[in-house]
Amino acid sequence: MSRELKELSFFADPETDRLAQLVFDLAAQLHVERARRLGLETLLTRKGVVSEADIAALATDEAFLAKAREGLDDSLARLFTVLTEHGDRRAPLRPETKSVPRQAAMAGE
Repeated sequence: MSRELKELSFFADPETDRLAQLVFDLAAQLHVERARRLGLETLLTRKGVVSEADIAALATDEAFLAKAREGLDDSLARLFTVLTEHGDRRAPLRPETKSVPRQAAMAGE
């Protein structure tokens, strides 16, 4: 039996729904990333692979910071794609948004 699924809506303004969806997606991503980072830091320091001072020193490592900025740029490009896309918003971070070139997403194309 085939039933058409109705898009969920929580606010009167569809743009408010889109923003709320984005915030919840970001919160979920942040939670996963934070847990993984803390787990890695804990394992590495417990095993003596790195010290907490080594981890803190990355805050001034230019190569590391450049790589982090590149990751941030890619993430922002995907988020801008979510904000500017049209169509079914039930899965805002679906696979095709990850393949959008950074420049196109930032330009709102």
